[in-house]
Amino acid sequence: MFQKVNVFRLLVSVIICQFAGVIGSIFTASSLEGWYFLLEKPTFNPPSWVFFPAWTILYTLMGISLYLVWEHGLQHKEVKTGIFLFGLQLGLNTLWSLLFFGLKSPYYAFLEILILWAAILLTIMQFRKISKSASFLLIPYILWVSFAALLNYQIWVLNP
Repeated sequence: MFQKVNVFRLLVSVIICQFAGVIGSIFTASSLEGWYFLLEKPTFNPPSWVFFPAWTILYTLMGISLYLVWEHGLQHKEVKTGIFLFGLQLGLNTLWSLLFFGLKSPYYAFLEILILWAAILLTIMQFRKISKSASFLLIPYILWVSFAALLNYQIWVLNP
């Protein structure tokens, strides 16, 4: 019923995702006190302190999801496709921080987050073929990115 956990693979999977978050936070941190602080934001914008714990949890869930798929074996085409899509969306996730905070471009970040959302959806669909649990673990992520897309759009509209 229970299979043995490969602790090494689990840690690698979670660390890869957390590392993507660290890279994104480099761009974020450089803009928080100046540019971002001065932007007009919608009334539903969460307080800044919410983002760190939310993303830490999401990256952890993403890592566990990746692990569950990886455990099915890289020799399977469906697993390779799933991991490719996962890597694509993870790269797009990091790119969003560069566009929004690094380049200070809510417009390009909004266009990119739409592509990111589609990549997450494709990843969920592919992961579901391999592990329903892995796909379910990505649901909070796509919900958060949906909210982030709305927030991104409103910031772009409020700050032309």
